[in-house]
Amino acid sequence: MKNILIAMAAALMFGVAAGCQQKEEEERKVIQPVQIAQGNLYGSGRENIPKQDIVISASAEWASLLEVMNLYSYNRVVEETEVDFTQHIVIAIFEEVKSNGGWSIDITDVSEYADKIVVTVSNLKTGDLTSVITQPFHIVKIPATKKTAEFKHV
Repeated sequence: MKNILIAMAAALMFGVAAGCQQKEEEERKVIQPVQIAQGNLYGSGRENIPKQDIVISASAEWASLLEVMNLYSYNRVVEETEVDFTQHIVIAIFEEVKSNGGWSIDITDVSEYADKIVVTVSNLKTGDLTSVITQPFHIVKIPATKKTAEFKHV
């Protein structure tokens, strides 16, 4: 009798866990971000952009970021500068300044849940022997939302 109760309890717990996982997967909606720019800043940190995750929802914020990013660049860093903030928000990820090249910061997934947006970030390239000071960044746009963004660095 005791073994039957233990087996029933285990089956119930497994069923609840499987149901929760299935519910979480049902609530998750994958968002396909549109890449605006990805690369490196070469101002040796003079741009004063700290390692950060940013959600931009207004033209003034976007213009300010673009100005700072292009201060020490010979070429325009971001080609797509016009964003319709009634339709999109911008997600910008900046890595810390690196003392060598070959680094990247990568937005690898954007998922929408009932109460939030989850942005998964990775370093797909982890440096090489190139003797140059860089600051990796990745900028995308997604459909406009009022949900809070949560950043998950893996």
